[in-house]
Amino acid sequence: MLSDESNTTSITTSISHFLDKPAEGEIATWPITPEEDPKYIALLEQASSLLSFAQGRLVASDQDVKAATEDLSIMAKLKKALKERQTEYTKPVKEHLDGIVQTFAAVTVPLDQADKITRDKILAYRATEEKKRREIEEINRQKEELAKREAALNDGEFTVNTTPVPVPAAPPKRVHTEVGTLGTSKVWKFEVSDPFLLPREYLVPDMVKIRKVVTAGVSIPGVHSWQEEALRINSK
Repeated sequence: MLSDESNTTSITTSISHFLDKPAEGEIATWPITPEEDPKYIALLEQASSLLSFAQGRLVASDQDVKAATEDLSIMAKLKKALKERQTEYTKPVKEHLDGIVQTFAAVTVPLDQADKITRDKILAYRATEEKKRREIEEINRQKEELAKREAALNDGEFTVNTTPVPVPAAPPKRVHTEVGTLGTSKVWKFEVSDPFLLPREYLVPDMVKIRKVVTAGVSIPGVHSWQEEALRINSK
Protein backbone atom coordinates (compact mmCIF):
# COMPACT_ATOMS: atom_id res chain seq x y z
CA MET A 1 0.00 0.00 0.00
CA LEU A 2 1.04 3.64 0.17
CA SER A 3 4.07 4.80 2.12
CA ASP A 4 2.21 5.50 5.37
CA GLU A 5 -1.19 4.95 6.98
CA SER A 6 -2.06 8.64 7.16
CA ASN A 7 -1.64 8.99 3.40
CA THR A 8 -3.95 6.03 2.81
CA THR A 9 -6.54 7.54 5.16
CA SER A 10 -6.40 10.87 3.37
CA ILE A 11 -7.02 9.16 0.04
CA THR A 12 -10.01 7.24 1.40
CA THR A 13 -11.45 10.42 2.90
CA SER A 14 -10.99 12.34 -0.32
CA ILE A 15 -12.71 9.58 -2.29
CA SER A 16 -15.83 9.79 -0.14
CA HIS A 17 -15.82 13.52 -0.78
CA PHE A 18 -15.62 12.96 -4.54
CA LEU A 19 -18.60 10.61 -4.38
CA ASP A 20 -20.81 13.27 -2.82
CA LYS A 21 -23.60 14.46 -5.06
CA PRO A 22 -23.11 18.06 -6.18
CA ALA A 23 -25.45 20.64 -4.73
CA GLU A 24 -28.37 21.72 -6.85
CA GLY A 25 -27.22 24.26 -9.40
CA GLU A 26 -23.54 23.46 -8.82
CA ILE A 27 -22.95 21.98 -12.26
CA ALA A 28 -24.50 24.94 -14.04
CA THR A 29 -22.07 27.33 -12.35
CA TRP A 30 -18.95 25.26 -13.02
CA PRO A 31 -16.39 26.54 -15.46
CA ILE A 32 -15.80 24.37 -18.50
CA THR A 33 -12.15 23.94 -17.47
CA PRO A 34 -11.95 21.01 -15.00
CA GLU A 35 -8.25 21.66 -14.41
CA GLU A 36 -9.38 24.52 -12.19
CA ASP A 37 -11.68 22.25 -10.16
CA PRO A 38 -10.17 21.56 -6.68
CA LYS A 39 -11.62 18.04 -6.67
CA TYR A 40 -10.00 17.28 -10.03
CA ILE A 41 -6.68 18.71 -8.81
CA ALA A 42 -6.84 16.47 -5.72
CA LEU A 43 -7.55 13.42 -7.89
CA LEU A 44 -4.61 14.29 -10.13
CA GLU A 45 -2.29 14.58 -7.15
CA GLN A 46 -3.42 11.24 -5.73
CA ALA A 47 -3.04 9.53 -9.11
CA SER A 48 0.48 10.95 -9.51
CA SER A 49 1.37 9.76 -6.02
CA LEU A 50 0.07 6.26 -6.75
CA LEU A 51 2.00 6.12 -10.03
CA SER A 52 5.24 7.17 -8.34
CA PHE A 53 4.80 4.57 -5.62
CA ALA A 54 3.86 1.84 -8.14
CA GLN A 55 6.99 2.51 -10.16
CA GLY A 56 9.17 1.90 -7.12
CA ARG A 57 7.10 -0.93 -5.68
CA LEU A 58 8.67 -4.35 -5.04
CA VAL A 59 6.37 -7.41 -5.06
CA ALA A 60 8.39 -10.29 -3.67
CA SER A 61 6.15 -11.86 -1.01
CA ASP A 62 2.54 -12.60 -0.14
CA GLN A 63 2.60 -9.62 2.21
CA ASP A 64 3.71 -7.41 -0.69
CA VAL A 65 0.81 -8.75 -2.75
CA LYS A 66 -1.60 -7.92 0.10
CA ALA A 67 -0.27 -4.38 0.32
CA ALA A 68 -0.47 -4.00 -3.47
CA THR A 69 -4.06 -5.27 -3.38
CA GLU A 70 -4.96 -2.48 -0.97
CA ASP A 71 -3.49 0.07 -3.37
CA LEU A 72 -5.30 -1.52 -6.32
CA SER A 73 -8.55 -1.16 -4.39
CA ILE A 74 -7.77 2.48 -3.78
CA MET A 75 -7.00 2.93 -7.47
CA ALA A 76 -10.35 1.34 -8.38
CA LYS A 77 -12.16 3.82 -6.14
CA LEU A 78 -10.20 6.71 -7.60
CA LYS A 79 -11.06 5.58 -11.14
CA LYS A 80 -14.74 5.45 -10.23
CA ALA A 81 -14.58 8.88 -8.61
CA LEU A 82 -12.76 10.31 -11.62
CA LYS A 83 -15.27 8.81 -14.04
CA GLU A 84 -18.19 10.22 -12.07
CA ARG A 85 -16.58 13.65 -11.82
CA GLN A 86 -15.89 13.60 -15.56
CA THR A 87 -19.52 12.67 -16.23
CA GLU A 88 -20.68 15.58 -14.11
CA TYR A 89 -18.82 17.84 -16.52
CA THR A 90 -19.63 16.07 -19.78
CA LYS A 91 -23.29 15.12 -19.21
CA PRO A 92 -24.74 18.66 -19.32
CA VAL A 93 -22.44 19.52 -22.22
CA LYS A 94 -23.52 16.38 -24.10
CA GLU A 95 -27.20 17.05 -23.39
CA HIS A 96 -26.81 20.59 -24.68
CA LEU A 97 -24.91 19.34 -27.73
CA ASP A 98 -27.60 16.72 -28.43
CA GLY A 99 -30.22 19.44 -28.24
CA ILE A 100 -28.32 21.56 -30.76
CA VAL A 101 -27.92 18.59 -33.11
CA GLN A 102 -31.64 17.80 -32.90
CA THR A 103 -32.53 21.43 -33.55
CA PHE A 104 -30.40 21.56 -36.69
CA ALA A 105 -31.63 18.11 -37.75
CA ALA A 106 -35.05 19.69 -38.21
CA VAL A 107 -33.44 21.56 -41.09
CA THR A 108 -30.81 19.10 -42.33
CA VAL A 109 -33.15 16.08 -42.57
CA PRO A 110 -35.71 17.60 -44.96
CA LEU A 111 -32.91 19.42 -46.78
CA ASP A 112 -31.02 16.16 -47.35
CA GLN A 113 -34.26 14.49 -48.44
CA ALA A 114 -34.97 17.27 -50.93
CA ASP A 115 -31.38 17.06 -52.21
CA LYS A 116 -31.62 13.29 -52.72
CA ILE A 117 -35.04 13.43 -54.38
CA THR A 118 -33.86 16.10 -56.81
CA ARG A 119 -30.63 14.25 -57.62
CA ASP A 120 -32.50 10.97 -58.13
CA LYS A 121 -34.96 12.62 -60.52
CA ILE A 122 -32.17 14.19 -62.57
CA LEU A 123 -30.30 10.87 -62.73
CA ALA A 124 -33.52 9.03 -63.66
CA TYR A 125 -34.17 11.51 -66.48
CA ARG A 126 -30.61 11.17 -67.77
CA ALA A 127 -30.81 7.37 -67.58
CA THR A 128 -34.12 7.38 -69.50
CA GLU A 129 -32.73 9.67 -72.20
CA GLU A 130 -29.58 7.59 -72.52
CA LYS A 131 -31.62 4.38 -72.79
CA LYS A 132 -33.82 5.96 -75.47
CA ARG A 133 -30.75 7.12 -77.41
CA ARG A 134 -29.15 3.68 -77.29
CA GLU A 135 -32.38 2.01 -78.42
CA ILE A 136 -32.61 4.34 -81.44
CA GLU A 137 -28.97 3.66 -82.28
CA GLU A 138 -29.68 -0.06 -82.09
CA ILE A 139 -32.75 0.31 -84.36
CA ASN A 140 -30.65 2.13 -86.94
CA ARG A 141 -27.96 -0.53 -86.72
CA GLN A 142 -30.51 -3.31 -87.18
CA LYS A 143 -32.05 -1.52 -90.19
CA GLU A 144 -28.63 -1.31 -91.87
CA GLU A 145 -27.90 -4.93 -91.00
CA LEU A 146 -31.27 -6.05 -92.42
CA ALA A 147 -30.68 -4.06 -95.63
CA LYS A 148 -27.26 -5.70 -96.08
CA ARG A 149 -28.71 -9.17 -95.58
CA GLU A 150 -31.55 -8.48 -98.05
CA ALA A 151 -29.09 -7.08 -100.61
CA ALA A 152 -26.90 -10.17 -100.28
CA LEU A 153 -29.88 -12.36 -101.26
CA ASN A 154 -31.20 -10.15 -104.11
CA ASP A 155 -28.11 -9.20 -106.10
CA GLY A 156 -27.65 -5.94 -104.20
CA GLU A 157 -31.31 -4.96 -104.22
CA PHE A 158 -33.08 -4.23 -100.94
CA THR A 159 -36.39 -2.72 -99.95
CA VAL A 160 -35.64 -1.90 -96.33
CA ASN A 161 -35.94 1.79 -95.49
CA THR A 162 -32.46 2.65 -94.25
CA THR A 163 -33.27 6.23 -93.37
CA PRO A 164 -31.91 6.49 -89.83
CA VAL A 165 -34.17 7.53 -87.01
CA PRO A 166 -32.87 10.84 -85.64
CA VAL A 167 -30.76 10.19 -82.58
CA PRO A 168 -31.37 12.77 -79.83
CA ALA A 169 -28.34 14.46 -78.36
CA ALA A 170 -27.06 13.11 -75.09
CA PRO A 171 -27.94 15.19 -72.01
CA PRO A 172 -25.18 17.73 -71.35
CA LYS A 173 -22.51 16.69 -68.85
CA ARG A 174 -22.53 20.17 -67.32
CA VAL A 175 -25.42 22.54 -66.69
CA HIS A 176 -24.68 26.18 -65.85
CA THR A 177 -27.11 28.50 -64.08
CA GLU A 178 -26.79 31.88 -62.44
CA VAL A 179 -26.56 30.31 -58.99
CA GLY A 180 -24.53 27.17 -59.64
CA THR A 181 -23.27 24.45 -61.94
CA LEU A 182 -24.23 20.79 -62.20
CA GLY A 183 -21.60 18.32 -63.30
CA THR A 184 -21.55 14.57 -63.84
CA SER A 185 -18.97 11.89 -63.24
CA LYS A 186 -18.78 8.11 -63.27
CA VAL A 187 -18.69 6.56 -59.81
CA TRP A 188 -17.84 2.91 -59.17
CA LYS A 189 -20.42 0.94 -57.20
CA PHE A 190 -20.20 -2.69 -56.08
CA GLU A 191 -21.91 -5.48 -54.23
CA VAL A 192 -20.58 -8.87 -53.15
CA SER A 193 -22.33 -11.36 -55.42
CA ASP A 194 -20.57 -14.49 -54.09
CA PRO A 195 -18.62 -14.19 -50.80
CA PHE A 196 -17.12 -17.66 -51.31
CA LEU A 197 -15.19 -16.39 -54.35
CA LEU A 198 -13.64 -13.43 -52.54
CA PRO A 199 -9.83 -13.58 -52.23
CA ARG A 200 -8.56 -13.95 -48.65
CA GLU A 201 -7.11 -10.43 -48.53
CA TYR A 202 -10.68 -9.05 -48.70
CA LEU A 203 -11.99 -11.17 -45.82
CA VAL A 204 -11.94 -9.58 -42.35
CA PRO A 205 -12.18 -11.89 -39.29
CA ASP A 206 -15.11 -11.23 -36.96
CA MET A 207 -13.03 -10.61 -33.82
CA VAL A 208 -16.08 -10.14 -31.58
CA LYS A 209 -17.55 -13.48 -32.60
CA ILE A 210 -14.17 -15.22 -32.37
CA ARG A 211 -13.59 -13.87 -28.85
CA LYS A 212 -17.05 -15.05 -27.75
CA VAL A 213 -16.43 -18.58 -29.07
CA VAL A 214 -12.88 -18.80 -27.67
CA THR A 215 -14.08 -17.52 -24.27
CA ALA A 216 -16.59 -20.37 -24.25
CA GLY A 217 -13.65 -22.78 -24.59
CA VAL A 218 -14.36 -23.78 -28.19
CA SER A 219 -11.46 -24.30 -30.62
CA ILE A 220 -11.56 -22.62 -34.02
CA PRO A 221 -9.39 -23.84 -36.93
CA GLY A 222 -6.78 -21.22 -37.74
CA VAL A 223 -7.07 -19.54 -34.32
CA HIS A 224 -4.46 -20.10 -31.59
CA SER A 225 -6.02 -19.54 -28.18
CA TRP A 226 -4.55 -19.68 -24.68
CA GLN A 227 -5.30 -18.55 -21.14
CA GLU A 228 -3.44 -15.96 -19.12
CA GLU A 229 -3.87 -15.09 -15.47
CA ALA A 230 -5.54 -11.74 -14.84
CA LEU A 231 -6.30 -9.81 -11.66
CA ARG A 232 -9.77 -8.69 -10.58
CA ILE A 233 -10.20 -6.12 -7.84
CA ASN A 234 -13.42 -5.72 -5.84
CA SER A 235 -13.11 -2.55 -3.83
CA LYS A 236 -15.16 -2.10 -0.65
